Parts: sequence; C-alpha cells; structure tokens
Amino acid sequence: MMTPSTETVQSTQNSPHVPNTGSGTATTRDTRGLRRTPFWQAVGVVSGREIRVRLASKAFIITTAIMLGGILLGSLVLPRLSDAFSSTETVAVTTASQSEVAALGDDVEAMPVDSAEAARAAVESGEASAAVVPSGDSPTGLTVIAERDVPTGLVQALSQSPAVELLDPNAPNPMLVYFIALGFGLVFFMAASLFGATIAQSVVEEKQTRIVEILLATVPARAILAGKVIGNSVIALGQVALFAAAALLGMQINEDTLPLDGLGMPILWFVLLFAVGFVMLAALYAAAASLVSRSEDIGSATSPVMMLVMLPYFAVIVFNNNPDILRVMSFIPFSAPVAVPLRVYLGEGALWEHLLSLGILLATTAVVLWLASRVYERSVLRTGKRISWKQALAG
Repeated sequence: MMTPSTETVQSTQNSPHVPNTGSGTATTRDTRGLRRTPFWQAVGVVSGREIRVRLASKAFIITTAIMLGGILLGSLVLPRLSDAFSSTETVAVTTASQSEVAALGDDVEAMPVDSAEAARAAVESGEASAAVVPSGDSPTGLTVIAERDVPTGLVQALSQSPAVELLDPNAPNPMLVYFIALGFGLVFFMAASLFGATIAQSVVEEKQTRIVEILLATVPARAILAGKVIGNSVIALGQVALFAAAALLGMQINEDTLPLDGLGMPILWFVLLFAVGFVMLAALYAAAASLVSRSEDIGSATSPVMMLVMLPYFAVIVFNNNPDILRVMSFIPFSAPVAVPLRVYLGEGALWEHLLSLGILLATTAVVLWLASRVYERSVLRTGKRISWKQALAG
C-alpha cells in the first residue's frame, strides 16, 4: 500500500473531488485508477503501523518502565505493610476469660459476649479477629478461636499456650485478596483508558488531516478499524504480560512472606478475558472518536466508554469480599475481566460459570465489533459538528 506524501495530502485537500464539507456531511474522492488493497493485507499494514508508532513513542516507553518499577516495588513491599501498620486487636471474650485477656494490655481490646457460641459468631462475622473462651480440654482452661491463621501474638501473650481452633484455615488472606483485586482492576483500567485514548486521538487526527480519505481510496474502512484494534491489542497484551511477569517476580522473591499458591490460574483467566475485553473497548473508542472532527471533542465523545472502564475498577475494589456481587459482575461483559479472575482465586463458582462469562464476553465483543464497524464506516468521512450514535447507525 502506498504511503501518501505531504504533497499528496495537500493536493487531495485542494482537489475538486474533495469538497469543503459542512456540518455532518461526507467527503467524496475520485478513486478511478486506484487499486483496492486486499482486506487482510490492509489490516496487516495498518496494525503494523500502529505497533511501530506505539513502540517508537518515548512517552509509552517511559510510562511502561515506571509502571513496571512500581509493580515490582509494590509486590516486594506490600506483604510487609500489615506488620508496619499493625493496630489494636479485638478479641471476643466470655465472662470466664475476660480477666485473662484484659491483663494483656492496650494492644488487645476485649469485646465481651454472652457465650462461646457468640464468640465464635463474632470471629466468623469479622467483628473480632479472635476469641478466647473457656475450655476443659486445654491445660490453661482456655481456647483461642481464629478464622484462618493462628494469632501468634495473642497466644504468646497468654501465660501458657492455650488450645487453638481455626474456623477456616484455608481461607485466603483478606489483605492479599484486596491487593489482587486492586491489581486486576488497575491494570485493566490503565491499559484500556490509555490505549483507548491513543486510538481515539489517532482516528480524529486522520480525519482532521484528511489522510483517512486517501486511505479509503484503496483500503476498506473496516480494514482500518480492524488494524487499529488489532495493533493496539497486541501492544496492550504484551504490556500486561510484562506487568504480570514483574508482579510474579516480586512475589517469588517474597515467597516466605506472601503465599503464591493459587495465583497462576487467576492470572491466566485475566490475560484471556483481558485480550477479549480490550478488543471490545478498543472498537468502542475508535467508533466513538469517528463521530467527532475536533480533538477538543474527544473527551465528551468517549466519556461513556470511559465510564464502562472505570466502573469495574472501583466495583471490584469495593466489593472484593462480596461473593454475590462478584458473581453478578462476572456475567457483565465490561466487568468480567476483573471479576472472574478474582472469583477463581477465591475458589468461588464452578468452571461452567467462568466459561459462561467468557462466552458472554465473546458474544458481546462480536456484536460490538459489528456495530463499531458500521459507525466507523458511516462517520469517518463526515466532518463538522458531532454526529450521534443514532445518526451513524442509521446512515
């Protein structure tokens, strides 16, 4: 495919076949004598150009390096934050055990309850981090109840080691769950928003300079859209792979502090769902940008797509410990890439549920690609005021 020179672009703008268009009108060109490029060849050319331009961007390289450093540093430091910011421990006690716990000092706050069953319920609900109840089977006459880990500090603080009962020793660390949710959400949000903005800016610049008119003389509009989506998807997926490698490296160094068991499968699910979800969002960004002709209008045109990226990010952080909401999020295409991996890590949901989430995402992406191609084809040559989605779809 021929790359247009500056003189070619200028002559095209002054050609009688390319009139100065008004609001929402489409431009036309005389394409006689120009050979049409095969679809997939055109897709390869456009996607290759998108990849080269992105890799040559100093801003992209610097941003990627900073994020890699931040992820590696975070995976090294975060496991030790719980010790650095330790606070008073709330311990449920009965009348028989209250005096022993009260004597432990200010680091332990005694929460009186009516019975051993009530103390157990307080630990299960999270109101208390542990409980100390009377027990005839322990040499000290006390039993410590905890959720998943032995409360070493509490056990050592008592005069003699009491018996310890763990309600759910295999439960995931709540702090680790929070940061896994934060990591999945942040990577999805940053990649989709940054690459989406780049795609949108590229579409509008090509409309402003009328380069797209020259491209459309030999390349189908759908090939241009597909090339942009594929090229940026390849770069985004490669970037996510680098981030995942940095996180795993940091956690491997911290293997004595941070449990790595069970993280491999969630990361695989995230990469798979991210790849599909990013294609969907990239197509939406390109279609939304084709509705406007000025860089100043990109923000307002793409803001609905940005909301679809932001909502899952905040939702998975806020509701990472709510299995019902996570289940609903896993079946919503725009939040599935962050909700499904977290559910896999938590051991929630059957395999068929995760496959159903992937199927829904694939079907939605196919529909979005079809709609986006129609919008792009019917809007990319129309200049002037902003075009609505309804107008673009109606042709």
